[in-house]
Amino acid sequence: MKSVQPKNLWIRRTLAWGVHLFTASGAVWGFLALLAIFEGQWRAAILWMVLAMLVDGFDGMLARWADVKTYARGIDGALLDNILDYFNYVIVPALFLYKAPEMLPYGFTLLGAVSILLTSAYQFTQADAKTDDHFFKGFPSYWNVMVLYMLILHSNPWVNLGFLIFFNILVFVPVKYIYPSRTSFLRKLTLTLTYIYSAFGIWGLMQYPNVPKWVAWVSFLYVGYYIVISLIPKKSNVLVPGDAG
Repeated sequence: MKSVQPKNLWIRRTLAWGVHLFTASGAVWGFLALLAIFEGQWRAAILWMVLAMLVDGFDGMLARWADVKTYARGIDGALLDNILDYFNYVIVPALFLYKAPEMLPYGFTLLGAVSILLTSAYQFTQADAKTDDHFFKGFPSYWNVMVLYMLILHSNPWVNLGFLIFFNILVFVPVKYIYPSRTSFLRKLTLTLTYIYSAFGIWGLMQYPNVPKWVAWVSFLYVGYYIVISLIPKKSNVLVPGDAG
């Protein structure tokens, strides 16, 4: 451990453990989302899902800032992050897909939910699911984003089923997808567009059930950018020191 004064050491440890607590709060927001989904309160479910995504979006940056690997070594931050990601990005949207009306054709709701639970179990447990040069290998289980698009666009259940099958297949295709907060390739542009997309998306979602459809269509510009930049061959992706998620 780095040599620091006792008082400063206590502060650094408190901050580090506080970051882990912040990360763990994602389980609370995910659980509240489940309760809202069971009760059919879709606006509340969206709120809790967005909060869980915000925690996931900022906890890695905070963990590196607080140097949790040094000052809170008793917790495996990467393991905590993976557990919460599977919960919030897979289990919560699986239930959302099962319970929300007209998301999938009649008779396919349970099958659809089970499919993302199983394929994501494979995706999360690959030894190189997050590659050493900070990419996601295979479709990175953005199921919560997918179900929110389905809800807002009121897309045809059969179209939704087609996309669901397509993304399930992509889990097994070893394409390396950009990890926005850890990439070095077009980093500033990617981060700027990611923040704009996130803020724009949250603004739109908070208007549910009266979300202007143009918001969803405009947001697809970022989705297209994300896909293109992920497919561009890259010689290297410089590592960002530290990682807790």
